Amino acid sequence: QVQLVESGGGLVQAGGSLRLSCVASGSFFRIDDMGWYRQAPGKQRELVATITSGGSTNYADSVKGRFTISRDNAKNTIALQMNSLKPEDTAVYYCNADIVRQRWYGRSAYEGQGTQVTVSS
Repeated sequence: QVQLVESGGGLVQAGGSLRLSCVASGSFFRIDDMGWYRQAPGKQRELVATITSGGSTNYADSVKGRFTISRDNAKNTIALQMNSLKPEDTAVYYCNADIVRQRWYGRSAYEGQGTQVTVSS
């Protein structure tokens, strides 16, 4: 069974920083793309940032220049460094990963349970 576990959420004042982490555990052959999504109350889930196994990154326009996604393939982890946080960044942040469970099998998408980030004004 594959699990994604996030950590690092919390309450921070506007302008502050937080670092989220996500680790994938279980039995699998390979992890392809990983990323962070978020969902604020009453809003649709949105992409925050993604990173390929080769380290190519993609960011939502709203977080460019403030957030940095990184990855450690050896440890099956990704992190999201969030700086200059704004109240509109308040949301539940979810870690996602496209994982191949067994060689020659297709990819499946997995998601963590989410971690709350609250930015006060």
